[in-house]
Formats: sequence, C-alpha cells, structure tokens
Amino acid sequence: MYPDRKRVRDNRQTVRFDDYEEELLRLLSKVTGAQPSTLIRELAMRQAEEMLLEAFLGQDAKADTSLPRAAG
Repeated sequence: MYPDRKRVRDNRQTVRFDDYEEELLRLLSKVTGAQPSTLIRELAMRQAEEMLLEAFLGQDAKADTSLPRAAG
C-alpha cells in the first residue's frame, strides 16, 4: 500500500493552546483555507528544520536549505 511505511503519519502529539493562540490559528486557517491541524504540522516541521540547521551549522537557516520532503 505504501512504498515507505515510515511515511505513514500515525504518530500523535498533543498540543494545547490558550484562547488567543487558538484565535490566531483559526484566523490563519480561514485566510489560507487550510485545516488548523495541517497548519500546525507545517509550522512545527518548518521550525524544527530551522532549529536543527542552526544547531548543526551554527547559522540562521534559509528557505533554500529546507530538507527534502515526500510529496503529499
């Protein structure tokens, strides 16, 4: 079914937001048309990549140094 079973997104993390943070996420969701959970995942992965690059390379991460991702 899947070429790489490790790409199946079945690992769950719980994140809690206060009312102001939730409002910000809902507004961003409304503006972009994306589901809030999709936005949260994308934002978390981008930040994780930047933090890792900064930790290993000792410099600010740039958009063109993004790690490769699987389609979809």
